[in-house]
Amino acid sequence: MTGRRRTRSTFLPGLLTRHARKGVLSAGTAVACASLLAACGVVPGTTGDVGDGTITVMTWAPQNTKATNKPGMPAFAHAYARWINAKGGINGRKLNVLTCNDHNDSVAAAKCARRAAKENVVAVVGSYSQYADSFFPSLEGAGIPYIGGYGATNAEFTSPLSYPVNGGQPALLAGLGSALAECGPVALIRPDTIAGDQLPPLLDSGLKAGGHRASNDQRAAEDATEYDDQAERALRTTSTDRADQGCVVPALGDRNGTFMDSFRRAREDYPEVRTATVLGSVDQTVIDATGGASGPYEGSYITGWYPVASDPRWDGMKQVIREQAFGDNRIDPADAGVQTTWIAYTVFRQVVESLGDGEVSADTVAEALDDGLKVTTGSLTPTLRWRFQDKLAAVGFPRLVNANVTLQVVRDGRLVSARKGFVDTTKTLQDTDVDY
Repeated sequence: MTGRRRTRSTFLPGLLTRHARKGVLSAGTAVACASLLAACGVVPGTTGDVGDGTITVMTWAPQNTKATNKPGMPAFAHAYARWINAKGGINGRKLNVLTCNDHNDSVAAAKCARRAAKENVVAVVGSYSQYADSFFPSLEGAGIPYIGGYGATNAEFTSPLSYPVNGGQPALLAGLGSALAECGPVALIRPDTIAGDQLPPLLDSGLKAGGHRASNDQRAAEDATEYDDQAERALRTTSTDRADQGCVVPALGDRNGTFMDSFRRAREDYPEVRTATVLGSVDQTVIDATGGASGPYEGSYITGWYPVASDPRWDGMKQVIREQAFGDNRIDPADAGVQTTWIAYTVFRQVVESLGDGEVSADTVAEALDDGLKVTTGSLTPTLRWRFQDKLAAVGFPRLVNANVTLQVVRDGRLVSARKGFVDTTKTLQDTDVDY
């Protein structure tokens, strides 16, 4: 991954360029339209060329692909818009949500971003894509903020227009590594992709923090139909004659289930080897489908960004689903993508409310966030605030402001909290050697 590291020298100009462009546009608009508002088709306090007070945003995610799929994210975004509009909108403004399928493809991801620019959206909210290098150039060129991405790529923690609500894969894997420090040998099964290349050092940072040696890194095709060879090799490398049996960590997204089918067949000769993974790869539905208490996930540690789905702090999100998406089986309240979309729209709502009767545009939304607006999420995350460079800037994550994770465990077939409260992985990530 040589040559992909973003440094302060590339981060700073991007931020200055947007503000410089904003100043030029603001001045030009003031001169051209100060006395000709009607002719320009702009009503004070509205968004761009909509003219009726409507705020337009976009949510994108991959759907109907052979690999990772997140249909619940755009589906929930539409449900949220129906819910908020039924309550009178945000500060009296109607919310219009556009959605886009990135098809798990770099070309399609870039098209989604270009469409966002063409449609004059004020933000991309609560989205998922592995192709940040494809979509960020268009967003940055148009000055469109990216609020609450899934955290699938490191670029989400470096772009000056990214406002992540969780710690993404970095925090999840660092937290999981810390939890597995007392385990025997650890094997990581991960996609042979650019995003996959970033996973081993993150898991290893947590392992090393607990005095554990690095994991055995095993690459696999992201869209394979079986993983028999990888499962057998992972079991061989983690099985020992000692009491400290090893752990296998599949990090294959939607293909985790396919891997576990192979793993379960091969595990008969290695019954003591355990599994561990991150939320987003496994949820309660997956645990139930694979046998519950008698399945391969029993006893597994799983790290997540947020409290377990049964926590009452999710009641607000569940109310939206009940009122506006009841029966839509694409929307699972236990899905980390749906949860992230809820939090992202919670952030966006507070940003718009902070602007009062003023203009709501891509520039004013980004400016409010850059000026240090503090956002609360009902304790689903810490209070969020994005500054120019945060604590993890020195290790290449200047926009990562929430490094908290939750530690969960599968006990008697149920996913429950293994530890009360959040685990802060900031120090572990500060010791990570990630080259991207």
